[in-house]
Amino acid sequence: MSEEIDHPDYDGPSKSQLKRDSQALQEMGRQLVEMPEGKLCKFDLPEALKEAIQVARKLKSREAKRRQLQYIGKLMRSLDMDVIKDTLDSMDHQSQTYRQHFAKLENWRDQIISQGAPAIEDFVALYPHTERQQLRNLQRQANREAELKKPPAAARKLFAYLREVTE
Repeated sequence: MSEEIDHPDYDGPSKSQLKRDSQALQEMGRQLVEMPEGKLCKFDLPEALKEAIQVARKLKSREAKRRQLQYIGKLMRSLDMDVIKDTLDSMDHQSQTYRQHFAKLENWRDQIISQGAPAIEDFVALYPHTERQQLRNLQRQANREAELKKPPAAARKLFAYLREVTE
């Protein structure tokens, strides 16, 4: 924001800024409406917003859908948008957050395969609900496949398991 909030003549955000904020909320609402049901379940949304999203999904009329998106934007004004935005970003495969998370998981997979028990213990310390035995089995299988020059099926399974545990 370019204006000083402490300035005595500050009347709040401009009408244009309020409109931009409202449009941003509506766009975020549109993403929620177009999102598959399985991904939408990952959001902790109030019941009224969930119902509004379900109604918007059923609407066929362009104008009715536009009005419903405005209503969804209005409902979203009272929510903590940072949590919803972060969740949307983590689901967006092109987002920086997703790429960082993906790289971190690849790093964990490589450490577990190469270092074995110490890396497994470090991972379990961060994610206590992880099954050590499954990590050990996948780590041994991945090393065996590497020695026999086989395709890295166990390494892929290990990555999928790490992803499941961290999400």
